[in-house]
Amino acid sequence: MTTPTTPPPTPPARGRRRAPSRMERAAGRAAALQRPRVLLALLLLLALTCVMLLDGYLRAEVGGDQRVRTGASASDVPDDVLDGGPILTFPGGQATTVSVPDKTIVLTFDDGPDPTWTPQVLDILEKYDVPGTFFLVGSMVARHPGIVRDMVEQGNEVGVHTFTHVDLSYQSQARVTREIEQTQLALAGAAGITTTLFRAPYSSQTDAIDDYSWPVYESLGEDGYTSVFIDTDSDDWKRPGVSKIVEWATPEDGEGASVLFHDAGGERSQTIEALPKYIEKMKAEGYTFTTVSGVMADQQPAGAGPADGPGLQAAHHEATGATLYEGKALIAAVAVAEWTVPALSAGLVIVGVAVMGRFAMMLVLARRHHRQRNRRRFSWGPPVTGPVSVIVPAYNEKECIEATLRSLARSTHPVEIVVVDDGSTDGTADIAESLGLPGVRVVRQANAGKPAALNNGVRHARHDIVVMMDGDTVFEPDTVRHLVQPFADPSVGAVAGNAKVGNRRTLIGAWQHIEYVMGFNLDRRMYDLLRCMPTIPGAIGAFRREAVLQVGGMSDDTLAEDTDITIALHRAGWRVVYEEHARAWTEAPGSLGQLWSQRYRWSYGTMQALWKHRRSLTDKGPSGRFGRVGMPLVVLFQVVTPVFAPLIDVFTLYSMLFVDFRAALLAWLAVLGVQLVCAAYAFRLDREKYRYLLMMPLQQLAYRQMMYLVLIHSCVTALTGGRLRWQKLKRTGEVGTGAGAG
Repeated sequence: MTTPTTPPPTPPARGRRRAPSRMERAAGRAAALQRPRVLLALLLLLALTCVMLLDGYLRAEVGGDQRVRTGASASDVPDDVLDGGPILTFPGGQATTVSVPDKTIVLTFDDGPDPTWTPQVLDILEKYDVPGTFFLVGSMVARHPGIVRDMVEQGNEVGVHTFTHVDLSYQSQARVTREIEQTQLALAGAAGITTTLFRAPYSSQTDAIDDYSWPVYESLGEDGYTSVFIDTDSDDWKRPGVSKIVEWATPEDGEGASVLFHDAGGERSQTIEALPKYIEKMKAEGYTFTTVSGVMADQQPAGAGPADGPGLQAAHHEATGATLYEGKALIAAVAVAEWTVPALSAGLVIVGVAVMGRFAMMLVLARRHHRQRNRRRFSWGPPVTGPVSVIVPAYNEKECIEATLRSLARSTHPVEIVVVDDGSTDGTADIAESLGLPGVRVVRQANAGKPAALNNGVRHARHDIVVMMDGDTVFEPDTVRHLVQPFADPSVGAVAGNAKVGNRRTLIGAWQHIEYVMGFNLDRRMYDLLRCMPTIPGAIGAFRREAVLQVGGMSDDTLAEDTDITIALHRAGWRVVYEEHARAWTEAPGSLGQLWSQRYRWSYGTMQALWKHRRSLTDKGPSGRFGRVGMPLVVLFQVVTPVFAPLIDVFTLYSMLFVDFRAALLAWLAVLGVQLVCAAYAFRLDREKYRYLLMMPLQQLAYRQMMYLVLIHSCVTALTGGRLRWQKLKRTGEVGTGAGAG
């Protein structure tokens, strides 16, 4: 029987090109907007990854090299250098050393700045009116620019101590250049200066220069750098006690010395306590304090003063032009990383706890749901035996419609089948009519979308209970009978069935099968007991006709009309339950492109539905109950947690590559183990074959990442005010041939 409600569109005359319809033009505009949003989503994830890598580089986790060379030959190093003073320069390309004059101390500090110890050192130097020369690690400068600015303004001198504190004798020329240039940029951004002073990490006296480090000093000397070594070492990093630090830092017999202390790199309380005692002792012995530039100025001929700046800071040069602005950009980027990474870490801890809590809640409540609904004495009430109306909205479903209708015709429960053809152009309606199946009516309408087709079907339905399904779905003979039994309870307004992936023989299908069993059906058991079911699947759901009409039917306000009406029913006071025994076999997307389109629509539509019903958060009664229980759970577990989930994987990968591979791998395997336990239990409840779980590790590595990107894409679309239209997937009809097999 055919019931036309609106005439089908007239085909265009042969030979004439049909002008695109309004919906086609809108679809074209939407498609044009999607690619930039995909790129924006990917760029967002890329930006966060770059921020993490920058933060790791600053902490020497990325590109860190802890090797320190010892015991190498020094046959290529000139004897004058090995036996010379602690200041090495290369005027005219000739290696020259300068010694510190007698009764003179050059106080040098390595490894800073440190936010705890460096300010205390500066306070001591200011109190005693003593200058210091600080050899700074570039990554620390970028993280604490304010300390460096105060250091320079106070009259102290600064030098380069590389960017990541690596032994340059092991590094390539490109790495050496990068370590120096990045530290200079950090100094430019922090204090507006660059410097010509350099001290290599792990260096000591000039007699420790070897054949591997000497080329580094020669190269830097050619670039105008002055390399600074030491005469006496306080060894304060060993924390030997205050008296030992003072003793070891004191030069012998009134000699001048370049003295090494540390203002960072560990616990420096003994250094802070020893420094005032040392200064007082040396002043009492008639010593004066200066900087490296001060020593160099004393060695110059009369009238040959420093070309730039005061004598104590002659090594400093004002940063200008690109160097200054690149330095400020570096400081700004580091500030973003310094704020972002800890915030993300804290957020991910919260997300991790939420995820584990969700797994625990799902296991506990799913077990309770299964035991409750499968007890021998459990009953919804008197058996529901009256006929029901099954509405099948169809748009270009020629591959599937026959299998769908024949499965309904085999139903053990009396059904009326209403096929609503939504302007199909492939003869779907003709195929449905040609089957000649009893109880099947075909209603034709102009293409208006799935919600309109469902509402049209409800209007034509003759019975009080309506079952809604997709045109590519196949029911088992007992599906409808199981699905309608909960309506024996007058408080039940809708029932969600158990959707199964029929085309699970492919890799993509198998991944979706795992997701359906674990992610969807296990969730629905939990939500059922909490009385906040968020979605009745479009593939299989049953409704009281009265309830559907009460909430205004299926709305086209969102792309997730099934979520929209489910929430509306909750707010109207109806109960929504899950019937695990009512199984429907649906054709899942068979390609990555189709899968992306479907999940993009689902994710975006869910966000639309949540926003549409946001007032339930403040409502009273049943609406408020869903708003304060169901809404937060859906937002947390279906939006917030998945949005942050890619970062968990990025952090894990980062930890494997740069921090502790074994610990990160064990943590990932532990989480995978928890997920496998949940999935195995879900498969047990649904009596599925466990062999599909062998694909779960690969699903976590590949499929899950795609789902995350889809959700981020949806969030970007929502935040940028984008609109989508309902999308039709390409069907193969595979589910109709042996649904459920395998």
